[in-house]
Amino acid sequence: MAYDNTVTVVGNVTRDPELRFTPGGAPVASFGLAWNRKDQNDEEVVSFFDITCWRSLAENVAESITRGQRVIVYGRLDYRSWENQEGERRSKVEIIADDVAPSLKWATAEVTKISRDGGGFDSGGGSGGGSGGGRPASGAGNFPTDEEPF
Repeated sequence: MAYDNTVTVVGNVTRDPELRFTPGGAPVASFGLAWNRKDQNDEEVVSFFDITCWRSLAENVAESITRGQRVIVYGRLDYRSWENQEGERRSKVEIIADDVAPSLKWATAEVTKISRDGGGFDSGGGSGGGSGGGRPASGAGNFPTDEEPF
């Protein structure tokens, strides 16, 4: 039997994302997130989460997200345990993000599409080649030629 442990958390970024690379070259970014809620006595309770992002999401998060921004994180819970330098056993639950987005409840955002052919940021028109981006050829598909499909 498979269990689904996906979570969606909306909160404030507590520290700028830190982008690092594994020895194999895979990008990984981590940042903190604070989630505020009211308990049954109407007192504010704050929960803190460590968020980890991999590959292109890691690079995009490091480029786009900063401390203090309100974001939506969709991902899965992951349990880690280790032994510290004093020999004490430590553990934590973190969120491995599948997606991160700015919350638009009290802010606006400008979205820049990334080219999927490895060429970096797409400034709108796209190259038309590769596995993504670009505009359809004139008359292709059901999209007007002056709009880019999603």
